[in-house]
Amino acid sequence: MVKQEKEFVNRPDNTAFTQQRLPAWQPMLSAGIIIPGFVLIGLAFIGIGVALFVTSQSIQVLEVDYTGVEQSSPCFKCSDPDVKNCVCKMEFNIDSLFKGPVFFYYGLSNYFQNYRGYGVSKDPNQLSGDLDSFKVPSDSCAPYEYVGKTPIVPCGSVANSMFNDSFKLYQIVSGAKIQVTLDGKGIAWWTDYNVKYRNPSVTPLKNAFNGTVKPTFWSKPAYELDPTDPANNGFINQDFLVWMRRAALPNFRKLYRRITEGDYAKGLPAGNYSLEIAYNYPVLSFDGRKKVVLSNVSWMGGKNEFLGIAYLVIGSMCVVMSIVMLIVYAKFKFPEEE
Repeated sequence: MVKQEKEFVNRPDNTAFTQQRLPAWQPMLSAGIIIPGFVLIGLAFIGIGVALFVTSQSIQVLEVDYTGVEQSSPCFKCSDPDVKNCVCKMEFNIDSLFKGPVFFYYGLSNYFQNYRGYGVSKDPNQLSGDLDSFKVPSDSCAPYEYVGKTPIVPCGSVANSMFNDSFKLYQIVSGAKIQVTLDGKGIAWWTDYNVKYRNPSVTPLKNAFNGTVKPTFWSKPAYELDPTDPANNGFINQDFLVWMRRAALPNFRKLYRRITEGDYAKGLPAGNYSLEIAYNYPVLSFDGRKKVVLSNVSWMGGKNEFLGIAYLVIGSMCVVMSIVMLIVYAKFKFPEEE
């Protein structure tokens, strides 16, 4: 009796939901539904693919490699790691209006930011403004944890390897150089700037770094990354935030600046240009390459031919499969039962 009472207590309620008696609908798939469905899906994908591919073709991209491997390159002298504070100039020409807004990227190749040991080499507590982590960095930052017994802030391989080439762009008009304004505000992710990374609540910011040293590879400490804008220093520096968001592939580009102001808000006019490069970042030791990329965007983002081609391929496959299924159905269909 006791066992039967327990069974009644544990039994689900006698409702349509708990007893799985809810009405259900199961589609009866037939050739009359599947074949037209494949055709419609294929045509839709082909239409989207054509739109994406045509739009991608309209996006302008200009790449300038300044690694300096070739002896004929203006930056060849700067590729020597023993040469310090080297500046080189790359000349290029734009044949027609480069429509704005124009995005200015730097690109690196054969650089594996997705390597696990590299990616974990940082201290999240330190980067969120925790002063205790300034004095005692995380062990994950090794070997860029201390210089002697003095802690490194920010510590770790990711911060230490921050890209530090700088660029100035000029338009050459009748022999005169007109500087193109490069806007560096808002180039980082909003979540990185407002949530993930924080400066210590110390004024002035320099005092928070007392008793610490800058990363080995850096030429200046974190609180002096941008001398022109006090609000763009420390762990919320835009260039620092862009670098700390690691790339997934070994060949990547990261946003450096935007050209959205003054006479160049509508784009870069046709003509001759000069790119002045403060060459600091070594890449030849790992067979890497460096380049500058100028690009505009559309409703679909940057230039990406693969996405349009992928839609075209899948759409074509759907149409072809619908034709194959129609032939098979016409040849092997069974007579309907009476």
